[in-house]
Amino acid sequence: MDAMEISFGTIMLLQISIGVLMNAFLLLFHTHMVSASHRLSYSDLILAHLALANSLTLLSRGIPDTLYIWGLINFLDDMGCKILIYLYRVSRGLSICTTCLLSIFQAVTISPSTFRWAGFKAKLPQCVILSCLLSWVMNLLIDFYILKYVTGPRNSSSVQIVMDLKYCIKVSAEPETKLAIAVVLPLRDLFFVGLMSVASGYMVFVLHRHHRQVRHLHGPGSSLRVMPEVQAAKRVIALVTLYVLLYGRQAVMLSVIINMKEKSPLLVRVHLLLSFSFSVVSPFLMIHSDRRLSVFWKRDFPVSNTDPS
Repeated sequence: MDAMEISFGTIMLLQISIGVLMNAFLLLFHTHMVSASHRLSYSDLILAHLALANSLTLLSRGIPDTLYIWGLINFLDDMGCKILIYLYRVSRGLSICTTCLLSIFQAVTISPSTFRWAGFKAKLPQCVILSCLLSWVMNLLIDFYILKYVTGPRNSSSVQIVMDLKYCIKVSAEPETKLAIAVVLPLRDLFFVGLMSVASGYMVFVLHRHHRQVRHLHGPGSSLRVMPEVQAAKRVIALVTLYVLLYGRQAVMLSVIINMKEKSPLLVRVHLLLSFSFSVVSPFLMIHSDRRLSVFWKRDFPVSNTDPS
């Protein structure tokens, strides 16, 4: 391994390790908040589900990629490849579905308490658990084809390879299956990205209108920052913005790589490194914007103020 490969492997290892640890912490924290609360916190339930999806993404794809970068080859058989790639694709779908669900839930939560929204606000909490279950069922079914067309690298001599991960390969499918995949997967992604974008845009509109009303009633010294629902809305807007930007980056860069006559190893490595950005960066965003975490940390890990002298 040359110096560039060692540097890239080190960055990849640090990124995956930090991402797994931070998502595991968020999963435990939000699970604790759900179980400790007398009233079920649906936002914590959604955030715990998102942390779980991010963890599965990093574990199922990030760890094999890191092992290969560090020189470990042929460490997966056919069954191992099928399970890991299938789990990665499902977790990626869960991530986009859960982010969309979070944005819709928060948009309805901060909407005005009018007759039009009263029915939605009453029914939405009941739909959260069902939506999480349906997202599992939908993504398990959509990505089921992976189990047939992914295999180990040692079977690559007699098949047409359409994706080579070095430790696993994806073989060519029938024309009808190719067409179905080319239509269903982009439609799923664009549908949920569109929904979360609309929900975030609506939240921005509601917050702006609310801010103007409060400033008009209470003067320029008033602030919305102390309101928990406003903080939660801002966190969700930032999370959705991050997802949309990174999704756009991935789509553009992947299109460039696919259409290149001679693939640039550096560009491929950068694309691989950035593929896990949302799963790694989003926990820091959620931790930074959630005041309960600082209270939780101070309560469970108090800092002594006594003078040792």
